[in-house]
Amino acid sequence: MKVYSGQSSSEPESTPERVKVGIAEYEVTTDGAVLTTSGLGSCIGVAIHDPSVPVAGLLHVMLPTADDMDGNPAKFADTGVETLIEALESEGGDPQNMEAKIAGGSDMLDFSESGSGIGQRNAEQVRQTLDEYGVSLVGEDVGGDHGRSLRLEGASGDLVVKSANKESSTL
Repeated sequence: MKVYSGQSSSEPESTPERVKVGIAEYEVTTDGAVLTTSGLGSCIGVAIHDPSVPVAGLLHVMLPTADDMDGNPAKFADTGVETLIEALESEGGDPQNMEAKIAGGSDMLDFSESGSGIGQRNAEQVRQTLDEYGVSLVGEDVGGDHGRSLRLEGASGDLVVKSANKESSTL
């Protein structure tokens, strides 16, 4: 994870940096960079913005819980949301001022005979962890059976959701 807090001298001031967030990764920006992620099927994209600092971060989680597994905390909804909130706090963010938006959680391939699929369980775990940290969930575009790509505007906290089967929307 790298915190983006400056423009290179060759970039014009009006063009924010674009930073790609891969699967099981997260990034934080303090300078209004645009954070993007794609390939969200059952995965969930979690965008958190604290307008009072300003600081914003984007997380791409794959599975609901780490269940005491070693490895990358950003891969899991419970440990990933916790890790992102802590990274935002280290840049001056306050969970009481943070606003979260989530997207993804589709059931692209449902192999479960009973109970909820991975996408729904991911969304439920993200909501639960945000609630545990006192972070307000102010927008979501979850479920369905289509993929999504996300663009988090670091300066405003706007989350643009591009879906495979419908128009883009802004949360």
